Amino acid sequence: MYLLKAGSLLTGRPGDVLKNAAVLVDGDKIISIGRQEEVAAPLGAPVEIIDLKDATILPGMIDCHVHLGFDAGADPVSRMKKDSDQQLLLRMGHHARKLLQAGVTTARDLGARAYLDVAVKEAIEEGCAEGPHLLISCRPITITGGHCWFMGCECDDRVSIRKAAREHLKAGADWIKIMASGGMMTKGSSSYFCQYDVDELRAAVEEAHRVGKRIASHAHSTEGICKSVEAGVDSIEHCTWLTENGYQFCERTAELMCEKGTYVCSTASVATKRLGSLVKPRHDIFRRMRKIGVKFVAGPDAGTDLVPFEAYVDGLEVMSGYGMTNGEIVEAATRLAADACGILDATGTLDVGKRADIIAVRGNPIEDLGVLRKIELVMKSGRIFNWESGGPPAVSHDR
Repeated sequence: MYLLKAGSLLTGRPGDVLKNAAVLVDGDKIISIGRQEEVAAPLGAPVEIIDLKDATILPGMIDCHVHLGFDAGADPVSRMKKDSDQQLLLRMGHHARKLLQAGVTTARDLGARAYLDVAVKEAIEEGCAEGPHLLISCRPITITGGHCWFMGCECDDRVSIRKAAREHLKAGADWIKIMASGGMMTKGSSSYFCQYDVDELRAAVEEAHRVGKRIASHAHSTEGICKSVEAGVDSIEHCTWLTENGYQFCERTAELMCEKGTYVCSTASVATKRLGSLVKPRHDIFRRMRKIGVKFVAGPDAGTDLVPFEAYVDGLEVMSGYGMTNGEIVEAATRLAADACGILDATGTLDVGKRADIIAVRGNPIEDLGVLRKIELVMKSGRIFNWESGGPPAVSHDR
């Protein structure tokens, strides 16, 4: 049993801040939250007290878009193609550990080769490897020669799409991932090209929803975004509104996103930050979407070109360009991210009965998002992780 004390606590809900706070954890669950004078362990129960002083406690962060199988180098596709399955599996485990060290306690992996994400998830759940809770989608469904074809799931009609989705779900996928548009990382593929029609996308949606799972659509192109929303996908990834002639925003589709509850993961990242003013037109569109009511969640596409797994916070900082406040961005990384992923009943906010996925940082992220890099504590399912290097420092313990 742990009793965590800190100067401040953010529950993950808008404006919900508690001063001189304490959280009591028993096993993998939160059993009490309140002011320090109000929270105590049951009489006689063994408890380890961790006093984090003036730190801020908040829910463990959720990364809605990672690729553990990419190495975040200058050419991650070539690296993946060269790796054997055994090499790639080890690389994925290493990347998962980096995410956890960065304060990410849940991550959604949106595309892996050879069902290796299944093996990584099982290893983490069994305690054989360190990493966040994983939601996995297995191989992304794409057209022959389409974006990410090298991950091994090329499908050109509704029958093959349904079969692939069923195979993924049978293997243990939590999500289905379909490539509605091309992408920049695949030779011969164009981001503004739409790869599937509405009926083909709907076939994948129906297979996922049939067994209570969700589906994410990789969609850079305006046509791919519009068709994905019409087909009923649960989240749009990237959502860059590209056409052959530049950006083209469809306000009616954004309104449909609100009506259907479709989330957007814009994959803002350190790579976006490097582009500077070049992404202003895209940010202007996201501002319009936000005003309409579209809900954004955090996920920097870690693993892709020069987007390291430890750079999660850089993506959050980019989202301020959408007109979001720091409080809204923290919510996009916690409560809204959990809701988008379908796990809000288990995590995403600090509430009694929820999974003890908790981090503590030195400072107040509502005032400065950068303090989310100053990790003091990472707890996942009630277990505290301390690393000799590259992780949070040891904290003072009392009994």
